[in-house]
Amino acid sequence: MTMTPEPRLMIYSQDGLGLGHLRRTTLLASAFLAARPGASVLTVSDSPMGQFFSTSPGHDYLKLPSIRKVGPGDWRPVALGMPFADVRELRRKLIRVAAEEFRPDVLLVDHMPHGAMGELVPTLKALPSKVRTVLGLRDIVDAPATVRRRWQVEGAFDALQRYYHDVLVYGCRGVFDVATQYAWPAELGSRVRYCGYVCSPHPSGSPDALRRRYLRGAPESDLVVAMAGGGADGFTLFETLIRAVPALVAERPCRLVVVTGPFLPEAEQKQLRRLARGLPVRLVSTVDNSLNHIRCADLVVSMAGYNTTAEVLRFARRALLVPRKGPSAEQRMRASRFADRGWVRWLPPESLSPEMLAVSMVDALASSKPEVTETPDLDGRDRAVRHLLSPLGDGPRGSALEPLAVNGHQGVGAATTTRSGGRR
Repeated sequence: MTMTPEPRLMIYSQDGLGLGHLRRTTLLASAFLAARPGASVLTVSDSPMGQFFSTSPGHDYLKLPSIRKVGPGDWRPVALGMPFADVRELRRKLIRVAAEEFRPDVLLVDHMPHGAMGELVPTLKALPSKVRTVLGLRDIVDAPATVRRRWQVEGAFDALQRYYHDVLVYGCRGVFDVATQYAWPAELGSRVRYCGYVCSPHPSGSPDALRRRYLRGAPESDLVVAMAGGGADGFTLFETLIRAVPALVAERPCRLVVVTGPFLPEAEQKQLRRLARGLPVRLVSTVDNSLNHIRCADLVVSMAGYNTTAEVLRFARRALLVPRKGPSAEQRMRASRFADRGWVRWLPPESLSPEMLAVSMVDALASSKPEVTETPDLDGRDRAVRHLLSPLGDGPRGSALEPLAVNGHQGVGAATTTRSGGRR
């Protein structure tokens, strides 16, 4: 393919109730633009937070009407009072028009090959054959049986077979083998490239200054930082954590910073503030630099969303993960697999209580960092971007392409394998 002077990347991301997908796609967009100054990235997303994360010149957003998944195959509008079928049709047309007018060189689809309830299929059919289509998957989507059933019923497997050149898995095959666990046909499995976990670039600022600020007057105390991503379903964890503080500080001097997230309802924030009165707990909705909050912590207590856990691994912090109960099994699967490798500790959500959480935090703070024989691969951001750039002629300016892992094995040419079969 002839090099495009100003390459264009279009990203589709469905993230109506959270920040995880938006965070990951913003990281990839920024790295793409850093590698190819003058390029353009258009993210088509329904996140209510829009441009919540700072991004780079050359990156813009098209906001779709927000929808949210309330169960397998069950979607509802977040704000509009229209029937879901009408909202879906509006979204479908907006996506297609955006693709036709933006004319991307590469389309990166985040996590849903067919889009929410198949809304992306008309766009995939309409794309010129020269457009390279790539599916980006986080390490774990959901329980294998659920993914197999829903993808079959909703047409995701058919869309993947027909329209996609490659699948980038933002994780490690040894932790979760996507093609095997989700029973992909062999021909689809050959398109999979494991990139490693996608992490943020090194943060600015000093974590030491942040730590001194939070521990002012109690420098010998431990600092516990609690997070739950966007926070929409973080109340149960935060409430239990605050109720656990008296038992925790009876064992060790501690101060806690609870980052509730922008989606935690105001009524629940007020309830947490009432519970925290008189305790060494500081509640904040958002922070300018979440990475430095992770870096300065003696212990991170969080749910088991992709981005937070990836950053915990990157900075090798002690972490206690409490996955959400559902409706997806994704967080439980990630927490248990990471714990099996000694990377984190975890507490099953059905075991969550103030007493159990206090005991688990005391144990985690008292322990030394475990020796691990298998270290996580954290280079997913750069590897994924190198792959996205590979069909554009010269790859990243000033750096050589590194072969990606094809089904977990390094191989020359991995980044240039094309589809066999399909419509194009």
